[in-house]
Amino acid sequence: MHLRRMTLAVSAVVASAALALSGCSSTSSDTTSSASSDTASWPLTVTDDAGHEVTLDSQPERIVNTAVSVTGTLLAIDAPVVASAAASVSDITDDKGFFSQWAGVADERGVEVLYPDLTFDLESVVAVDPDLVIVSTSGADSVYDDHYDELTAQGVPVYVANYGSKSWEELAEDFGTLTGHQAEARQAVDDFDAYAADAAEKITVSDGGASIVSFNGSGKDSGVAKGTSAQAAILTKLGFQVAEADSTLDTSEKPRQDFTFVTYENLSKAITGGTVFTLSDDGRKAKALESDATLANLDAVKNGRVYPLGLTSFRIDPYSGRQMIDQIVSDLA
Repeated sequence: MHLRRMTLAVSAVVASAALALSGCSSTSSDTTSSASSDTASWPLTVTDDAGHEVTLDSQPERIVNTAVSVTGTLLAIDAPVVASAAASVSDITDDKGFFSQWAGVADERGVEVLYPDLTFDLESVVAVDPDLVIVSTSGADSVYDDHYDELTAQGVPVYVANYGSKSWEELAEDFGTLTGHQAEARQAVDDFDAYAADAAEKITVSDGGASIVSFNGSGKDSGVAKGTSAQAAILTKLGFQVAEADSTLDTSEKPRQDFTFVTYENLSKAITGGTVFTLSDDGRKAKALESDATLANLDAVKNGRVYPLGLTSFRIDPYSGRQMIDQIVSDLA
């Protein structure tokens, strides 16, 4: 089921390269497959995260991914990704717009840039001739609302994934079922858990819990991670108890699963952990938080327990998750 080769005039949609912070139901399927099966049989029918039934006549061999946020997870289970959308080039990407944590792996496997700057281009998708297209439900890399119908009109299976409410481990399981790479998905999760367990033996965890803060500076709203966030899940594996912000401080119009957003004036109330980890940070945000007069009385600041989680910690996949763990070990071992 390849795309029909055709020339189409489409309107490009330019999205911000700053992707949303990461956050459940399991993917369902017909009698030909299940999420727990060791092997898949074809044709395969599954239900994606938007409720669509997706049928694949044969095992995918050429996957196009429009959701750059999940490229790392697809690569980690050795899914046959031939092209991925790219974000705008920044200090968290390579020179093509691939996120730095997995860009090297993508290069080794010959993954092409589908289109740059998250600017959707249907002609580029058609030219790659995929047998499966991955789309996200939300986020700056989502093309679901504007282009889902265009994609499905080409006769190619389109699978919609919700990375905002699922962990990378859950997505790996879903993608494993979808691609026949269940064993690789399980191995990726097991390897990551072993990596975290080894790291936990190397660090000293202080009492008082830990807050994860997306610190945006003086006068601006900042995010405090919930225990259900992907970053919190890693800290829990390392032995930390994640301290959440009081829900009454949340300024979000629609409450999120992963972060509570609070005003600058309430940030000192929201950060209750005896240790603070700063998100998407190479150290500069940690220093800014430590030097902020409004936050000077935080226990973590007074005791010198403010640490960065690394620039790639904004979006957790198997690769950035390891980098986050490595950063914590380097500071706390």
